Amino acid sequence: MTAKPPLQAAIIPVTPLQQNCCLIWCTETMRGAFTDPGGDLALLKGAAAKQGVTIEKLLITHGHLDHCGQAGILAKELGVPIEGPHEDDRFWIAQLDDDGKRWGMDAKTFEPDRWLVDGDTVTVGNLTLDVIHCPGHTPGHVVFYHAPSHFAVVGDVLFQGSIGRTDFPKGNHQQLIDSITQKLWPLGSETAFVPGHGPMSTFGHERKTNGYVSDYLLA
Repeated sequence: MTAKPPLQAAIIPVTPLQQNCCLIWCTETMRGAFTDPGGDLALLKGAAAKQGVTIEKLLITHGHLDHCGQAGILAKELGVPIEGPHEDDRFWIAQLDDDGKRWGMDAKTFEPDRWLVDGDTVTVGNLTLDVIHCPGHTPGHVVFYHAPSHFAVVGDVLFQGSIGRTDFPKGNHQQLIDSITQKLWPLGSETAFVPGHGPMSTFGHERKTNGYVSDYLLA
């Protein structure tokens, strides 16, 4: 019989923007977290129940509507804390009510229980994930990385074949490229990542093929 990996994950696309909310859990304790629960809360709660996972916190990569518009609502419903993003995204979270009206989506401003900085760790059950500050798409964007599993949740920093937009307020294209090449690539080519939208990939695959940040392109 094969031993269960310490971390398991399920991707649940939410909101009209099909943002990849991730249910991650510790197989030893069956305690888990949602990363970027932007909406479709009944769907998310159903997914956790189906896996038999008890949610103990919400983890936020950045302050955009599709990633955290309903995080405050879900945190209250479940009675759990919110950790992340970095405080440089406070201005994004502060305007969630307005952004919701603008996009015709239900969104509510909230105050995280814990702002995160580069080098912090977060726990999920018995798992410890590293927090990596990766500004560029937004100034306060963070990535969650579980080293033993070679697994990362990268939000809108990097996608299969693309990178995050930098034309939003306080976005910075060069900063984003630096975040990817200096903070993500050192985590190893074998690391698999869940992007904010679209299919999973690995850092190695993107270094070979990505039309924005491949080694060939940046050499």
